[in-house]
Amino acid sequence: MENVPSQKSTAVGLYPPSDPFDQRVLDVGDGHKIYVEQCGNPDGIPVVVLHGGPGGGCSPAMRRYFDPALYRVVLFDQRGCGRSRPHASVVANTTWHLVGDIELIRQTLGVDRWIVFGGSWGATLALIYAQAHPDRVAALALRGVFLMTQPELDWFYGGGAGRFWPDLWDRFVTLIPEAERDDLIAAYHRRLFSGDMMTETKYARAWAQWENALAAMDSDGVTGESPADYARAFARLENHYFQHKGWLDAAHQILARTDRLAGIPGVIVQGRYDMICPPVSAWTLSRQWPMGKLTLVGRAGHALSEPAISAELVRAMDRFGVERERLGL
Repeated sequence: MENVPSQKSTAVGLYPPSDPFDQRVLDVGDGHKIYVEQCGNPDGIPVVVLHGGPGGGCSPAMRRYFDPALYRVVLFDQRGCGRSRPHASVVANTTWHLVGDIELIRQTLGVDRWIVFGGSWGATLALIYAQAHPDRVAALALRGVFLMTQPELDWFYGGGAGRFWPDLWDRFVTLIPEAERDDLIAAYHRRLFSGDMMTETKYARAWAQWENALAAMDSDGVTGESPADYARAFARLENHYFQHKGWLDAAHQILARTDRLAGIPGVIVQGRYDMICPPVSAWTLSRQWPMGKLTLVGRAGHALSEPAISAELVRAMDRFGVERERLGL
């Protein structure tokens, strides 16, 4: 039976704000307790939302990409960030812990198969999860693809993006002594994990500001200072993951395992002017994953909130809603 989508907010193309029908804290072991919520239709199409960062946390705005009449939307804060505890902790916090957490959430909520929706680091995690558990993934919806490779890290933390934003890059780099500037991830790591709260907060805010300033095209590099708690969790977790190259077994592990995505349909929404995750990663992924259909969005950058990015993601999720029976959901 065809479902009729509910009324969307015409202002920005998103569905109206909604409240969760279920909120819980799930003990995932290793001393970590993660925040999980569900919204939309309890009997709807299951979709799990993977936020970016690592360390970004989920937000109420992320609920609005899904028709609440059609979807059962699951959001959670990954280990160490948002409402999950302990805050900003990197103990027992790796990619593979997060993959295990996603599976535990699925089992706890009684979901057999679901759509996985993620952007930036969330896209990375979505791909790794799908390759680990392809039988549990009905479809993938990805935005701003990041494949956790050294060239991508070199682009953003080695001066590539800085060629386009020399003023902001200079602000990010000059906090570090010249002798340490050959590896900014390592240099920031020493300060983000110094044990001194004031030092950690100072460098966390600088780390977050560099990324936030380049996220949206219309920001022109202007962004406010992040709250201390948010910045510290975001910067420590992101740096921790990048310092360890995501705990992947090979330099191009995600691309090397695209055969595991065979049979999984997907959409890839990529801003053509994404300064954080350049489009070449999304393009390369789409060439190796025939069922992953790439849309390059003109005049759009990296942020989920970019109007053209949001509109394309909503359209994609609406299409998946219509294809519910074909997806086996």
